[in-house]
Amino acid sequence: MIGGPEWIARAERAAHSLKATTRGARGAAQSVYVVLLRNPDRGLDPFGLYVGQTARDPDWRFDQHKQGYKASGAVRRFGVRLLPALVSHLNPMRRWEALDLEEALAEAFRAAGVPWVEGGH
Repeated sequence: MIGGPEWIARAERAAHSLKATTRGARGAAQSVYVVLLRNPDRGLDPFGLYVGQTARDPDWRFDQHKQGYKASGAVRRFGVRLLPALVSHLNPMRRWEALDLEEALAEAFRAAGVPWVEGGH
């Protein structure tokens, strides 16, 4: 388990309940990624998650967000770090599946009680 907010273990279980059928397949070059968000103005639980997908290295994509390039405003302002342990069992995959899993991850996190989820579209 990774440390963090009280709901992080539920989020990890939710992420690990999903599978990528095209993981490692020929032409699999997309990744989903999850960013830990922290907004101190959110009160008792300032943490949340952002879900995205990319054809680039997720570390590089996170850096792009932080620099403002094709950035999610939430990641640019509140992104703390990537949480690769949540998605390493899925990557890499084909583009169609990355798009599907990006949405499925966001929904799974909401269902697991993560109070603030961005992305996933």
